[in-house]
Parts: sequence; C-alpha cells; structure tokens
Amino acid sequence: MSEQVIGIIGGSGLYELDGLTDVKSVAVTTPFGEPSDEFITGVLDGVRMVFLPRHGKGHRLLPSEVNYRANIYGMKKLGVNRLISVSAVGSMKEEIVPGHIVIPDQFIDRTNASRANTFFGNGIVAHVQFADPVCAELSDILFAAAQAAGATAHKGGTYICMEGPAFSTRAESIMYRSFGVSVIGMTNIPEAKLARESEICYGVIALATDYDCWHESHEDVSIDAIIDTIKKNVAMAKTIIKNAVGLISGERACPCSSAMQYAVITEKSIIPDEVKKNLDIIIGKYL
Repeated sequence: MSEQVIGIIGGSGLYELDGLTDVKSVAVTTPFGEPSDEFITGVLDGVRMVFLPRHGKGHRLLPSEVNYRANIYGMKKLGVNRLISVSAVGSMKEEIVPGHIVIPDQFIDRTNASRANTFFGNGIVAHVQFADPVCAELSDILFAAAQAAGATAHKGGTYICMEGPAFSTRAESIMYRSFGVSVIGMTNIPEAKLARESEICYGVIALATDYDCWHESHEDVSIDAIIDTIKKNVAMAKTIIKNAVGLISGERACPCSSAMQYAVITEKSIIPDEVKKNLDIIIGKYL
C-alpha cells in the first residue's frame, strides 16, 4: 500500500495550515520554474501533509502569474496523491449565499493562452481524459467533511474560471449566469488539468464570498466585503480539511491514479531524452 500524502493549496486568506507537527519548509526545484513559495510539510492526525499558498506568502502573485505547473509538479515530487484546493469564489446562484461552501464537480475554462495548462509539448503529445475534472471520491469526502463541520455546503456545480485580475463586467456576469454555472473564480484552471496529468486526485473547497455583480439587490463585489467573508470562511475551511483528513483512508479506487496510462500519443522512441527526464515523475512508469 502506497503512503497517503495529502496536499493543500491555499487560496485567498488561507496562507498556513493549523495543527501540523514535524513542520518543515521545503524548497522544491522543478523543470518548469519556481513554485509560488516554499512548501510546508508536516503531519496532521498521523497523515503526511504538504501545504502551499497559491499566491505566495503575503499574496503577491496575480492569478495569471501563479506558476501552476511548478506548483503541481512540486506536489507530485513530494509524494502527494490527493490534493485539496481551497479557493475564494463569487456565487452565481441565489441559493449559494456568501459564506456558503461549494464542492464543484465541473469547470468551464475562460482563461487565455498565457497560462501553461499542460506538462506536455516540446516533443511529446498527450491527451488526458478530463470529462469529469475532479475526483468523485475526494469530492464526496470533502462534502461529508463540510457537513460534519456544520457548514452550509452545496455538492456539485460548475466553477467558471476567468482570467482576471479584474472582476467581471455586469454583462459578463449576466452571461455567465446564463451558462448555469454555480461559482466564478480565477485559479482552479489550469490547476485541475495539471493535477489530472499528474494522476493526483483533485477536489475543491470553494468559499463563496460575494454575488459577483449580477445580483440587483446586493452591492457589487468589493475587496472589503470579500476579505471580511474570507476571514469567516477560512476557519471553517481549516475544520473541513481536518475532518477530511480523518475520512481519507486506504488505496485509491478512483480512475485518477491511472489517468495517463493511454494518454501519451507520441512514439516512445522519438521522445527527447531531456523531456523524458523532466517528466519522469509524471509519466515515467509508462515510458
């Protein structure tokens, strides 16, 4: 049985993880550049944990400046096989009230080409299945953990990922509402795609902070309102994580662990040696 290692990527407001023992800061080098910050490793209730603040300590990186490839590669290098993303989002549905928790199960990608969203290229082509972009098993656990924490939680729903850093125009917000999405954010893509290519189970705790700007009877989204709601939600997110760690056990029975088995299309004999070396921890077992 492989060791269970749980990774946490903290979004806006979540810059550290409480309750860790044997805490260490680890600087990880990757073929894809520098991660957002040093990784924090430790043990929580007997489980090895790896934590990374997505925007860096002090929140210094724009969503489009985050080196998602380096972050996910670093998680993989440190042995992470289940990854929980904590993200502040805007609610796109009346019933998802600011302060509520959403465990989304779908994404719509509205980011642009400036975000590297794959480990592949430069002599190797791979096409990973992404119809169901989060791990169903991990998402079920996160929802159960949120309920146990006393959160008002919504299971399922679509997260639309916009480029940012500006919030939506009112016209965009109304258009996105017409798509039937549940929440809007700026960071979970390409994170989810890279986690799938790394065969890491990926689940999201989305913290609803506002109603974007579509809601006629609420004030438009503001940083002050978001920060106030985030402060209230972060404590809940930490409780959900602690509960989830207690619920995760055993070998993975989901398809995430073999997602890349048939994804590489390139003839193995012509893949450049340097590319093979760089991707060894990602797909080495298939090459």
